[in-house]
Amino acid sequence: MHDAKLVVRRFNEEVIAAGDRAAFDALMAPDFINRSAPPGAPNDGESMWNTFDTVLRPALEGLTVSIHDQIAEGDKVTTRKTISGRHTGTLLGVEATGKLVAIEVIDIVRVRDGRYVEHWGINTLSSVLAQLRQG
Repeated sequence: MHDAKLVVRRFNEEVIAAGDRAAFDALMAPDFINRSAPPGAPNDGESMWNTFDTVLRPALEGLTVSIHDQIAEGDKVTTRKTISGRHTGTLLGVEATGKLVAIEVIDIVRVRDGRYVEHWGINTLSSVLAQLRQG
């Protein structure tokens, strides 16, 4: 039996923050579905990896993930966290500002056999982008 909270913590630390592809492959089920993907956008594991690897990490120097709360019930884990870093690269069309940014996230992950199978989430990325555009 895998501790679902530890699986989610490992994903946040090793995959999102550290960019470890081997950890991603170990923690992502082949039939994973991202229930929060925009309509018409890919909702598989690879699209999640691309968000971290080609959008967030290149734009946010020193990216860290701070987990504030985790609640587990059955096979689901809810996590409240902050993804932060210095905006030193282009982030979704917004040129580097050098500012420290913090994206607040609450997500729910369903874990099966120690791997991510479903994800739902909300975050403050759109308001962070709006603030960066204002200068």
